[in-house]
Amino acid sequence: MNTNFYEQVYEVARLIPKGRVTSYGAIAKSLGVAKSSRMVGHAMLYAGLAHPNVPAHRVVNSSGLLTGKFHFKTPDLMEQLLAAEGVQVKNDKVVNFKTVFWNPLEEMNL
Repeated sequence: MNTNFYEQVYEVARLIPKGRVTSYGAIAKSLGVAKSSRMVGHAMLYAGLAHPNVPAHRVVNSSGLLTGKFHFKTPDLMEQLLAAEGVQVKNDKVVNFKTVFWNPLEEMNL
């Protein structure tokens, strides 16, 4: 496990505001490793062990699909957490994805 890379991923994920989502690829790009979205996804597998907490439910694929949902305690938990923050999900996909998308490159002024 590449702890330094994982921690960088978690630092970005912790910045995602409530009610917004980002993608694995957007996090990778913000870290200067644009082709490493799968590594970001792998890091998110261990997000539940990180402290402080990482809002892993706010990270989806580039189409807005909840591809990480089976890595939560229950398959519905990711959607429930997003709904509690006002993010609508239908058929495992974020509704109005472009509207609620948080781009770390723009938002973090990188």
